[in-house]
Amino acid sequence: MNKPTLIYCYDAYCGWCYGFSPVMKQIATQYKNDFYFDVLSGGMMIGDGVMPIEKIGTYIQGAYKRVEELTGIKFGQDFLWHINNPDKSDWVMNSEKSAIALCVFKDYFPDEAIFFAADMQYALNYEGRDLDDDEAYRHLLAKYKIPETEFYTKLKNEEYKDKAHYEFALCKHLQVTGFPQVLIQQNDAKFYLISKGFSDYETINLRIQNVLKEIVPSPEWK
Repeated sequence: MNKPTLIYCYDAYCGWCYGFSPVMKQIATQYKNDFYFDVLSGGMMIGDGVMPIEKIGTYIQGAYKRVEELTGIKFGQDFLWHINNPDKSDWVMNSEKSAIALCVFKDYFPDEAIFFAADMQYALNYEGRDLDDDEAYRHLLAKYKIPETEFYTKLKNEEYKDKAHYEFALCKHLQVTGFPQVLIQQNDAKFYLISKGFSDYETINLRIQNVLKEIVPSPEWK
């Protein structure tokens, strides 16, 4: 039978997803032979949700501390400068470009999308790179050996913008109302909810093991 698909619904601007990224990288490594993996961008900050840091910075000043306490992740000083000085920052929180970048990346290395998503979140939340700026991605192209000119051409291509907006719509279709969320898709009609919001590795791993016992008739996938 075909392998099931583990679907990770996230948003690059979601602080809880940043805290969840080490868990997802561990799961992607551990279960690389058991699942197909897909990452869907949720479009948390698009349309009316696009927001200048000046407007949301005060909220994040408190929220990031809760993420650190529960997940153990650390936010970098270069990111926190923007959060603590929102009136001096020109950042605009807009999920679209990072979602397009992920769609472009999946052209090259679809099986590594979880790692690229985590890299984007580290770039934002630790290194303080503005994901609404094309330059925020250049160092990752070198890491993954993706041709720069080709990547930036695709980044501005309407085809990939359409793909990103399709992912936003697909998350809504899957009834994802918050991020992060993890699902296992057995077939077109059968889904298992693995996590809604942050869960630690032990919890996620146990849920995945229980699902695999239910849906896998044999230890080997064909």
